[in-house]
Amino acid sequence: MSDTSTKLEENVASLLCYVLGWISGIVFLILEPENKTIRFHAWQSIIVFGAANILGIIFSFIPGLRIFLPWVISVIAFILWIVLMVKAYRGEKYKLPISGEMAEKWAG
Repeated sequence: MSDTSTKLEENVASLLCYVLGWISGIVFLILEPENKTIRFHAWQSIIVFGAANILGIIFSFIPGLRIFLPWVISVIAFILWIVLMVKAYRGEKYKLPISGEMAEKWAG
């Protein structure tokens, strides 16, 4: 087993950071204060899926965009969700543009 507070393998804990989007990111940020890899995935989950939620909400109030743009954001978020979970499980530190850099910086 890897050195984690939760006694989970590092790749499993990294995958779980994405399972419930930004919510599971927050949970693992709290549960894993020392493991930088898990903290990276937790921060990236919080940033990516938090931003997707916020943008979806904002665009849902804009006439003419309220049907199309939230749907597009949801599809992109779903694809990212799958890709990020698979990469995390494989032990890859897959950094998305902007959010990956921020997550790496904030993870320590």
